Amino acid sequence: MSHEHHGEYIAEFAAPTHSGATVAAYLEKFLIRLVEIPAALLVFVEVVVLMMGVIWRYVLHQPLIWSDELAGILFLWLAMLGSVISMQRGDHMRMTAIVGALEPKWRSFLDLVAIAAAFAFLCLTLLPAYNFAAEEIWVTTPALEIPNTWRAAALPVGIFLMLMVSLLRLIQTGELRQILLALFSVALLIGFMTMLGGVLPALGNWNLLLFFVIGVGGMVFLGIPIAFAFGLATFGYIALTTTTPTMVVVGRMDEGMSHIILLAVPLFVLLGMLIGMTGMARAMVGFLANLLGHVKGGLSYVLIGAMYLVSGISGSKAADMAAVAPALFPEMRKRGAKPGDLVALLAATGAQTETIPPSIVLITIGSVTGVSIAALFTGGMLPGVILGITLAAVVWWRYRHEDLSGVHRASMSEIAKSFVVALPAIVLPFLIRAAVIEGVATATEVSTIGIAYTVLAGLLIYRKFDWSRIYPMLVDTAALSGAILIIIGAATAMAWALTQSGFSTELAMAMKSLPGGKAAFLAVSIVIFVILGSVLEGIPAIVLFGPLLFPIAREVGVHEVHYSMVVILAMGMGLFAPPFGVGYYAACAISRVKADEGMKPIAGYMVALFVGLILVAAIPWISIGFL
Repeated sequence: MSHEHHGEYIAEFAAPTHSGATVAAYLEKFLIRLVEIPAALLVFVEVVVLMMGVIWRYVLHQPLIWSDELAGILFLWLAMLGSVISMQRGDHMRMTAIVGALEPKWRSFLDLVAIAAAFAFLCLTLLPAYNFAAEEIWVTTPALEIPNTWRAAALPVGIFLMLMVSLLRLIQTGELRQILLALFSVALLIGFMTMLGGVLPALGNWNLLLFFVIGVGGMVFLGIPIAFAFGLATFGYIALTTTTPTMVVVGRMDEGMSHIILLAVPLFVLLGMLIGMTGMARAMVGFLANLLGHVKGGLSYVLIGAMYLVSGISGSKAADMAAVAPALFPEMRKRGAKPGDLVALLAATGAQTETIPPSIVLITIGSVTGVSIAALFTGGMLPGVILGITLAAVVWWRYRHEDLSGVHRASMSEIAKSFVVALPAIVLPFLIRAAVIEGVATATEVSTIGIAYTVLAGLLIYRKFDWSRIYPMLVDTAALSGAILIIIGAATAMAWALTQSGFSTELAMAMKSLPGGKAAFLAVSIVIFVILGSVLEGIPAIVLFGPLLFPIAREVGVHEVHYSMVVILAMGMGLFAPPFGVGYYAACAISRVKADEGMKPIAGYMVALFVGLILVAAIPWISIGFL
């Protein structure tokens, strides 16, 4: 979620300062053009292939046995090419709270260190990725009957292209002396760890502390993109403390990124963009504003309700906030709302709506823990309502003395008219949920139904469809998906390393022996995920700790859907709580409000979210009552 914030922040130091930088800028532009075209095509082809799968299965009753397999092959290419575009844009998720507070001189140097660290990881994994792809030639895909190398080749190709982009970015971002110093710093640390290689195996599980707590923590706080921080720590741990071949790191990344369920990520990201472009999000906001605009604090209630409805469609928090904020904030400012309060409520509603289907976090939980996606989609609706009510209570208290003398109250006919206009948009989240629960389409395929519905609504009902924006939207979808999926890949490799070390067994024993049973387990989980959410963001935290903690939850008697909701909401609180929560800074970037203005007003909303979270944790029925 930090990519909006980070993109602005990188640009400050990225101006070419020497002739080499100018040449690098031209080369990078040319290279990215070559990558963007196939990436955009892949997003489009994925939509078509999955849509064909649904039509042939449910309309023609002749399932296409090859559609899922082809979608899976193309998906890895989409993820890797999207990662290349993300790298060029400076969109790879990173924690910028500490780096952003430093002086410009140190900030620009740590930017170079971040790129140099990514460059080092890509250098280390290029040969293992090539060897992994070469070995896959002996594996034949069941339906298409082609060598699996066609799919696995995406890894070395993507890594090589990212390597080129990171080198070109280094040349553009700093002077030669700074670049060499950044590269030397990273090489020195890698060299020092390699020299310690003979001593490390004797340390046993202390290596976990060294690599995965001190190492990952240090890299994340220094602003190194999360995916590469995970990757470097895992590669170092495997190479220096075990006899396992380093190719396993690439194999585990492949496994993490290749879950067919995760194909829903780019498709829901695209759906969210289409919702914004066709005016459907604006129609929903318009109806809610007419309905509640005359009430004290009314537009704040609209913001809570609009985020609930839009979250049910786009699956991307950044897309949700970007769809709702521009439609509401100008009028809220006119009514005297302070910028800090606006951004605070926007960030709080981001945390509130994390469980609402088809949230990407829900899809990730389903992919890494095996929990039913349909059950998660059903269980996620009511917890969002409970947190919405607690936020609304704070809004009521804060705006109880608001002066509404100059506010126009919409007539019944205006409300009715705006409801009719918004109805096709309001129906969409319920259509998506029903299609999954009734078994008409999988969680992956249902996004294509949503895309087709949105395109038709935009063309025929809202008459707002800008064809010139389709290509940039496809490229943006690939870039955002690449940034998310490479984190999932790196986190899967790291989770595997933690499991192999025996750490997961020890963690399970410690968590099971907590005094207080189920209640204590939930309390500790809440604390863990609030902290992880603020430092790592939601998806990597889930991929790392989901496979470890979900089996323990089952053993102590916590329903897995109930546990999912508690974990997601705790993580959402961490993600959107300043000073570390990167979601909060994304909300500031979208609102164009300085981060320090929202720090004080968000405290009350965070207390409200915590009260709602405790209610959801204490009353399992809220999550599982409708299963």
